[in-house]
Amino acid sequence: MRRHLRLFVTAARFDLVEHARNRLAMLLVALFIPSWISLAYVVIPSGTMTFRLRATGRLLAPAGNQITQITGAINAVTLITGFMMFAVTFNGGRFDRRLAMAGYPRIHLVLAKTTSLTLASGTIAAYATAVICTAWSPRQPVQLAVALFCGAMTYGALGVVFGSLLRREVEGMFALVMTSLVDVGLQSPLAGGGTQSATVQFLPTYGTMQAATAAGFTHKLLPGDLAVQLLWFTGAALLGLLAFHRRTKDALTARPPLRLPWPPRQRQPTRPARSTSTPR
Repeated sequence: MRRHLRLFVTAARFDLVEHARNRLAMLLVALFIPSWISLAYVVIPSGTMTFRLRATGRLLAPAGNQITQITGAINAVTLITGFMMFAVTFNGGRFDRRLAMAGYPRIHLVLAKTTSLTLASGTIAAYATAVICTAWSPRQPVQLAVALFCGAMTYGALGVVFGSLLRREVEGMFALVMTSLVDVGLQSPLAGGGTQSATVQFLPTYGTMQAATAAGFTHKLLPGDLAVQLLWFTGAALLGLLAFHRRTKDALTARPPLRLPWPPRQRQPTRPARSTSTPR
């Protein structure tokens, strides 16, 4: 038992150290989240905008800058968490393969990544919620933080999937950015009635958007939508687990190829050595 705990703690420490070394991610957490959320509150007009929340069927009329803060927080939290998990998976791929080839249990590596994702998602979600609360008071700040946490977990798992499958770093970043833009953009009330389409129910952060919006402007609890978001996380996590298992399995079964000359070289017959002695 102690051996398994020691292996898990060691792998988790490696992942956390890798996150701490990602200075760009730390800078985005410290500066991008408060800057983006604050700019949304200051720049967007505070006039009310009316839309119907699909989860409750209730007609809401929040201030434009407040609902924009919520959608901006979802966008920032999911992007940063996905980027962090993509970076640690993409850059640490060779290290994970070496550990697996050395006999390190893969289950401990998976649990370590899950733990680091949980800690990062919880910290970023709480930080974004605190920034929103400095501008105005959501009706349910706890549900807002939980909704952001579930969305961050989902995109963190997607970051693991992209980091395990894609071959170049720019491909993973482009995939994360475009997925988040389409996902959050179509659900935003500013998207011109896009929230009325039934298609938005199949987007990755649908549960997060519904629960976060309800937390900001109603007293309605939405455990069902949070459960839907956890299902998205479970599906993405299973894909990431399969990709990670395949990558480390390939490392375990890989063998250096046997190189033979082609065409095969024929062995030259040996000739008797010529005597160098001079006759007398």
